[in-house]
Amino acid sequence: MSSRRRPSLGLDRFSGLYLWALFVAVFAIWVPHLFLTAGTVHSVAAQQAIAAIVAIAVLVPLAGGTYDLSVGATVNFATIMVTVLQSNHSWSMWPAIIATVLLCALIGAVNGLIVVVGRVNSFIATLGSASVIAAFQAITAGQAQPLPPTSTAWSALTQREVLGFQIIVFYMLAIAVVVWWGLARTPAGRYLYAVGGNAEAARLSGVRTGRWTWLALTTSATLCGVAGVFYASLSGPSLTFGGALLLPAFAAVFLGSTQLTPGHVNVWGTLIALYALATGIKGLQLVTGVQWLPDMFNGLALLSAVSFAVWRQQGRGRRRPRPARDTTDEEASGREQPGAARPQELSLNQ
Repeated sequence: MSSRRRPSLGLDRFSGLYLWALFVAVFAIWVPHLFLTAGTVHSVAAQQAIAAIVAIAVLVPLAGGTYDLSVGATVNFATIMVTVLQSNHSWSMWPAIIATVLLCALIGAVNGLIVVVGRVNSFIATLGSASVIAAFQAITAGQAQPLPPTSTAWSALTQREVLGFQIIVFYMLAIAVVVWWGLARTPAGRYLYAVGGNAEAARLSGVRTGRWTWLALTTSATLCGVAGVFYASLSGPSLTFGGALLLPAFAAVFLGSTQLTPGHVNVWGTLIALYALATGIKGLQLVTGVQWLPDMFNGLALLSAVSFAVWRQQGRGRRRPRPARDTTDEEASGREQPGAARPQELSLNQ
């Protein structure tokens, strides 16, 4: 007799959307004259676009089981580099952008070599490289914040409006679509997820795990270069802003891994998590005006996401059914068939 399924509201996959809707409803009632405005929508969308690109940069290597803690430093380096090339060395806009993104890609390639060839743990390797990148940033800037370029084309790169939104929002969505397609619809994405799921099993299956780890770190740094260029055009150069992007990026990725496809980092879940948190932060800032809310929200989100993932994994382990064993004459006599694997061994090898 088949068991009746309980009705589900999709809380296991769409809790971020419910939370987002709850924030909108609460602040629409609480401060409608401040919250229910087109300016609020446009500002949240544009202000979080850079953070969303950085979160996607974190997501790519994390899909392959690799941490990149140098994203904040790389974004900051790109912001200073693209500004210095234009303001101090009189480069035109596009050559400065291309050179900056290529330099960031080189940073990612070096990170990949340290992790893959040097066999250094990615957590340690990228944490160390972040410090080195910060030093190069200080050398590039000459210990002083450079003046922003004054050309109209430079500011229009991210600030001109399309359908009422700053164009940076559409750049972010385009990057999200490309990365989603690459991870979800191409062999490269399947290989990367396989490496992240079980690197040894992927290697034994013929996947070149080192190559995909190297490519993931290179892609991450390249995306950070793009994000840094966009930030410089949108808000001007800053010597310190990059570090503040690290926690929100990881919080969004880990919280996003509980959405849509629970247990797997994914692009759209990350964006849902990021903008749900940003909506809550914006609403509370409109009500209270305090400045420490982003740190609290992002920290709690990161702790909650990791705790939920651990709880979910433990729950799966408790509910996993024991494999049925066929009773044979040899088992009945207390003997096992030669070469037969035990159920426990099968579950460990899968």
